[in-house]
Amino acid sequence: MEALERDLEELGLSSIPEDLSALISAATKKKAGYEEFLASVLAHERAARAASRQAILTRMARFPVPKTLAGFDFAFSPNLDAGLIRELGSLRFAKECANVLFLGPPGVGKTHLAIALGMEAVSAGMKTYFTTLEEMITRLMAGAPAMVSRRMGRYLSCHLLIIDEVGYLPLSAAQAHLLFQVISSRYESGSTIITSNKPVVEWGDYLSDPTLAAALLDRFLHHCHVVAIGGASYRLKDKMDLVAQAKAKKTPPTKRRTES
Repeated sequence: MEALERDLEELGLSSIPEDLSALISAATKKKAGYEEFLASVLAHERAARAASRQAILTRMARFPVPKTLAGFDFAFSPNLDAGLIRELGSLRFAKECANVLFLGPPGVGKTHLAIALGMEAVSAGMKTYFTTLEEMITRLMAGAPAMVSRRMGRYLSCHLLIIDEVGYLPLSAAQAHLLFQVISSRYESGSTIITSNKPVVEWGDYLSDPTLAAALLDRFLHHCHVVAIGGASYRLKDKMDLVAQAKAKKTPPTKRRTES
């Protein structure tokens, strides 16, 4: 058995030696033939490799927290097109190298949906990367200017790039140009999801250069699904419910007795 396990490891079938005894035991109980046993062993190895690859892709994606489409409360955002979100969940947009723009005030679920789509992409085997705009700009500007192209590699090599919190902090001309470089370089070669609290009509002022903003939006919006989300803060939903419950439990004030 030990020699067999060594042979399997040398052939790169790394998950089989660990579970070989269990696989043999299961095949013996089923009285499986050689062909059926071999098929079960290879299926075991394929499943282990798929799980390992997904774990690696999940770590590489750097999601701040796990989020799912099933975990999003569409009832709290009745104006949000749930059908469109389900369509985005099919990842057709990513396969077609299209983009997604989530627009809305803070707390309405933009980041939740962006991460959820990213996790769907990881499950489908797509290399994905999550970053805030501030983090991306900080990384790109760190070190020698001549090395920017190398630092930009992490944002260009993934199939799906998620840039969160665009519009929250003002950008200098140099920082806006770096954002333009990322979007321009990914044009029709990869998918990008952006979450922003600013309508696109305000991006000219935000990027400190209306001409640069127009060029960036021209590339980003050419193949893009724009999802506008309104309403109250999704993050504060549970706290608002608790406040309402506390108010409902308050006893009415007692009436003051009148003197006779």
